[in-house]
Order: sequence, then structure tokens, then C-alpha cells
Amino acid sequence: MSEIYEPAEDSYLMSETLKKEIPVLLRKNPDLKFLEIGCGSGINLQTAASSGIKKENIFGSDINKEAVKHCKALGFNVINSDLFNKVKGEFDIIVFNPPYLPLDKNEPDDSRLNTTGGIRGNEIIIEFLKQAKGYLNKSAKIFLITSSLSEQVNFNKSCYRVKPISSTKLFFEKLTLWECLKI
Repeated sequence: MSEIYEPAEDSYLMSETLKKEIPVLLRKNPDLKFLEIGCGSGINLQTAASSGIKKENIFGSDINKEAVKHCKALGFNVINSDLFNKVKGEFDIIVFNPPYLPLDKNEPDDSRLNTTGGIRGNEIIIEFLKQAKGYLNKSAKIFLITSSLSEQVNFNKSCYRVKPISSTKLFFEKLTLWECLKI
């Protein structure tokens, strides 16, 4: 299995955005339920906790068993799951910093799990959006990162109303963090 995905520009973009968004959402609902798909190093689980979400309401999943073990050692409720395969319940916030790059045949196989979102780069995101609908509370929000290097996701086709809420430009790509609401 590949190594745990270490925080990078995308992780920090998500974390900084959550630090602003979670307190606003907690004022409306102090009992928020938070789920991170692909929790990796646990940076966003820690952000959720430090932003005021009750630890017992913070859940994570990862396809990488080492990431699951690491986040459990941090004290979080985390399961080994491919997207939502083993997830149960409904959530007020679901975050996903997916593998979003198009397939690069020169990339080593052991790092593709963390970086490659499919041939076009958006296939995992599209599958995530399909599955996520069944795990959202009534007024839930999804926070999702995409890359300009991937084929654009058609959010309307996925039945979500979206708006970009944050972005960062790197020398070779633009990362955008989207807020998604189920229509």
C-alpha cells in the first residue's frame, strides 16, 4: 500500500477554508456531523476538532490502511473504505480532497493512489458526487477540491448547486475549493 498522503497546498487550502466555514455552521447547528473521505494524514480531522466540532461527531475514511491506522492513533473514528463503501449515517459536512490528476503513465504505481483521479482526472470526483447524495443531511455541505489539470466536472449533471469559495494558483495549476449543495 502507498504511503500516507502528506499535507500539501491542497490540504492547506481545505484546512484554511474549513477554519472559516465551520464556526459559521456551528452557530446554526452546534451538533454538526463531519465526515472526511480520504482523510490521509488527518489534517482536516484535526481542523474540524480545533474549530469546535465535537470529536465524537468527527468521522473519517481512507482507502489506505496506513492512513486509517495513523488517524485512529490521533484519536479519530476512522474506517478503511473506498469512498462510501463502508460509511454509515448522514452528515452535515463532507469534505474530500480527492486524487484529481489525470493519469500519468510515468508516475510510479505506488503514488498513483494518492494523486490520480482517473484517465481524465475527474472520474473519482464524479463517483464521489454520485455516492455522497445518500449521506447528506437536509442542509449539508460538501467541500471538494478540483484541479485545472483535470477535465472539468459537470456539477449540474451531478445534481449539485456549487460555488467556488477558495482557490490557489500554483505555477502549473489552479486548485479550486467548491461548496456543493444537493439540489
